[in-house]
Amino acid sequence: MNVVSSGLEGVCVGDSHISLVDGQAGRLILRGFHLQELGHKSYEEMAQFLWEARSFEACREAPSLEGLGAARVRVAPWIRELLPLGQHLKPIEWLRFALDRLPEGGPADWVAALGMGLALRRNPEAQPDPGLDHVSDIARMALLNWPDGLRRYWLCVAEHGMNASTFTARVVASTQAGQRAALSAALGALQGPLHGGAPGPVLDMLDILQNHPDPSAWLREQLGRGERLMGFGHRIYRVRDPRAEVLRLACQQSPSEDLAERLQFAEKMEKLATDALAEHKPGRVLQTNVEYYTAILLDALGFQRDEFTAVFACGRVLGWLAHVFEQEAEGRLIRPEVRYVGPLPT
Repeated sequence: MNVVSSGLEGVCVGDSHISLVDGQAGRLILRGFHLQELGHKSYEEMAQFLWEARSFEACREAPSLEGLGAARVRVAPWIRELLPLGQHLKPIEWLRFALDRLPEGGPADWVAALGMGLALRRNPEAQPDPGLDHVSDIARMALLNWPDGLRRYWLCVAEHGMNASTFTARVVASTQAGQRAALSAALGALQGPLHGGAPGPVLDMLDILQNHPDPSAWLREQLGRGERLMGFGHRIYRVRDPRAEVLRLACQQSPSEDLAERLQFAEKMEKLATDALAEHKPGRVLQTNVEYYTAILLDALGFQRDEFTAVFACGRVLGWLAHVFEQEAEGRLIRPEVRYVGPLPT
């Protein structure tokens, strides 16, 4: 048996038609398109593209995502009824709790449940409008001030290869446990701070830098103590994360003057941080990752820091489902092996 590292670096677990994460060149390709080419699409188009079509031309010819507006109306009473039971939960835990307690449904119901769970936790009296597109309706109910920013963010994070939560979803789907079980498991994997929990601490770091007399010195002091700089470095990318640039450009489109000032400061701090990292670890490439500008964008939208991971899940659910569909079609149980290194009987 070939022995690999405990983190499974460099291990290929199968074939997929969905996405290519090219860490050396800094590319994210979704079904043959660069991520940067997809920013003008709707949430519904991205869902359909990832789930059904091999090109956006084929997507336009196929039926639209069936019943997402109706699904929001259908799941809203269930979500609302569960709200008192989930008040003590963290936002990401609440989404999993709500999803697990819905009656049986299909992909539109699961997507709608996450979006409605996010919106109703913020605004319990909100009512869905099935005549609106998904992002506009969720943004309206969640009392957000920049709906197009939410659309751009969810498109950017919808799919990213065989990350920890996606792999979890595929493993569960391979057991034929069902789509909801696979999504619930993915939400559980996302809850861990090593996978989905860093955007909030990025803002904590920027707050410190905003009030520090010498931000460059603070960054170097952090590195000297062995601390991480939040929003920098990635397990796969050896260059700048392409999603970071997509989100930085999205922030530039905001009508908010406050965000323009915040973005200018963040760009300055990005340069200081990458310089400090290059000086501290000259043998490693540690560049900006998706979490850095995610933090800026979600804060501008009006989300609280503890909501960031839950907001991410409402975008990534499209990719999770794409992989679940692909795994269900393959029909083979994922069952790896491990090398035993314990004692043997005498």
